[in-house]
Amino acid sequence: MILKYLSLGCSKIHNLKIKSYLKVFLLSVVLTAPITTLASAKYASIIVDATSGKTLYSRNANKLKNPASLTKMMTLYMVFDSLEEGALRLNQRLRVSQRAAGQPASKLGLKPGEFITVQNAINALAVKSANDVATVIAESISGTEISFAKAMTKKAHSLGMKKTEFRNASGLYNKRQKTTANDMSILAAALITKHNRYYKFFATPSFTHKSKKYINHNSLLRNYKGTDGIKTGYIRASGFNLVASSVRGNVRLIGVVFGGKSAVRRDRHMKKLFNRNWNKARALSTLTARPISKPWISNKSEVAKTAEITKEKINSPNNYENNWGIQIGTFKKYDNAYVAASNTAHLLLGLPSTAFLKIQPKNHKSNTLFRVRFMGLDGSSARSLCKQLLFKGNKCFVLTPE
Repeated sequence: MILKYLSLGCSKIHNLKIKSYLKVFLLSVVLTAPITTLASAKYASIIVDATSGKTLYSRNANKLKNPASLTKMMTLYMVFDSLEEGALRLNQRLRVSQRAAGQPASKLGLKPGEFITVQNAINALAVKSANDVATVIAESISGTEISFAKAMTKKAHSLGMKKTEFRNASGLYNKRQKTTANDMSILAAALITKHNRYYKFFATPSFTHKSKKYINHNSLLRNYKGTDGIKTGYIRASGFNLVASSVRGNVRLIGVVFGGKSAVRRDRHMKKLFNRNWNKARALSTLTARPISKPWISNKSEVAKTAEITKEKINSPNNYENNWGIQIGTFKKYDNAYVAASNTAHLLLGLPSTAFLKIQPKNHKSNTLFRVRFMGLDGSSARSLCKQLLFKGNKCFVLTPE
């Protein structure tokens, strides 16, 4: 109505003084209108305490973003998996295909028919972020990059990266390739915990190939105390992205920033986020896991008895809100189950006083398996504890009330 009134009024107003008032009014409307820039729409961030898995700060952390070359973190995760399984060796030579050689920059400029070792390929991804090498790896492991991307997505989901979808190994633009800041923090934690042996590659300061030296794109390795990885990324659709991890004393922070306007501003912002959260993380590090209210099961004869006690306690109508639990694994031997339960208890922060351990025997074909469960939890505690374990690279799933 206002615009209609102004439109009609302007055609009839001849007084210059009134016209000037209208101009001032319209200008003020323009200047005070909310401004949404492309850069702000791309922005997301998260800071996580790696020890507890607790989120210390987040902004748009679960909104879908384009990962750009952060994709190569998952590509390398797949490489590290293959190395652990014996499917690849560091000195193994990988052949460069026509398709791999044709990938756009950033690249090493590999030629079709050329070979590159797995170790050099890892450095090329971690340091140079070479797109041609990413395709070489994908084709070497899965035959085609499409198949490799499907395997990447499957692995991501198994790690708890539920919103992530990969369509290529490099991070080159694909509108269906999406992730979140939260998912990338989960991947960083998994690389640190599950592939600690190979995580050191992300701290490589430089890499030389055919007499040409490449400097690691992650400048925080050089100018922010404690930084030991991990990866930068950029395409126009995403802005300047960064996943970084820094350690001071017994505290490790993992940070993710999406949508920086430049590499310099992105890095400066990451440092500010880290600086604001060290004290929060140190406070968390002073906490210890609460003891479980029920005694540990110490021998096999107590397993069945404990299972009966657990069943009675769970089915009590007065205890429904603490009728949740988490399962951390199934083991062939009771002793292995017990050790796993003990180790896990020390990892869990904020374990409520109502929690108790249940090592439950389960008949499987002709064998007896032992399921390790922490029961007596409410829904919020169960989800939080499982998130902690998944973040640290351990297996866990939530048990809902029956």
